[in-house]
Amino acid sequence: MVKWQGVFPAVTTKFNDDMSLDYAGNVSHIAWQIDNGVDGVVVCGSLGEASTLEVDEKVQIVKAAKEASQDRIPVIATVSETATLRGLSFVDKAQKAGADGFMVLPGTLYHADSREAVAHYQTIADASDKPILIYNNPVGYRVDLGESELAELAKDPKFQAIKESSDDIRRTTTLRNRFGNRFSLMMGVDNLALESLMMGADGWIAGLVDAFPAETVAIYKLAKAGRWDEAREIYRWFVPLLELDVSTKLVQNIKLAGLVVGRCNDVVRMPRMPLAGADRDKVVGIVEKAIASRPTLPTDI
Repeated sequence: MVKWQGVFPAVTTKFNDDMSLDYAGNVSHIAWQIDNGVDGVVVCGSLGEASTLEVDEKVQIVKAAKEASQDRIPVIATVSETATLRGLSFVDKAQKAGADGFMVLPGTLYHADSREAVAHYQTIADASDKPILIYNNPVGYRVDLGESELAELAKDPKFQAIKESSDDIRRTTTLRNRFGNRFSLMMGVDNLALESLMMGADGWIAGLVDAFPAETVAIYKLAKAGRWDEAREIYRWFVPLLELDVSTKLVQNIKLAGLVVGRCNDVVRMPRMPLAGADRDKVVGIVEKAIASRPTLPTDI
């Protein structure tokens, strides 16, 4: 069973300097997230460089997450494939590796219409005995699951939650009005997280948590406790960092932030390359400024 609430890091995938998979690095990073209080973990998503990973590598990352978790939190594996059939292959292998649930994207590259998108999601669900998080990101994938599509998927109890990444904060209220509590709502845009929690979202699938987990968890807990002034204070400090997530170079940005805080390297797989020159200096400056002004977190949450 997955409780779709709290902070779920969309973890980056750790590589060695030669771009091979760093199994131990992935275990260590996810364990650090858990030690800082996260409630679940999402692996092999967009931030996890899914498009550069082979299916068997994704399975290894699921195994690394399970090793780190020791069943303390759920491990959610991302189905992000250009073809539905490849998604089915991954679902089978990931379930055997211990995945506790799946976050499902539309078929990448192809811009499916409504009928095709619903069929893709349902085909994946039919092959799985695990709960599913529907990832809706029309900005990134140009497939928008609106109320009619979600109503169709709501007929299947395996679809339990929505990662809302439309970049339209109004949808938190729209979805709640239309579906009540049928779906848990997880915000997937870092710099809309507190606004979404204020409007009733259940959780936050976060990016900058990869470098700043304690602050991310604190904001969520303060929001859920109704301690809005304290949550806003930390959130306002965090926003320049959170904006690094809303970028075509979010992977490089967040990995570089992890390097600056001393938790990982910034190796990415080509065609991505680590940030260089003015782009690198800008991100380093943002992270270093944030570290220098890091807020004191409350101890009673």
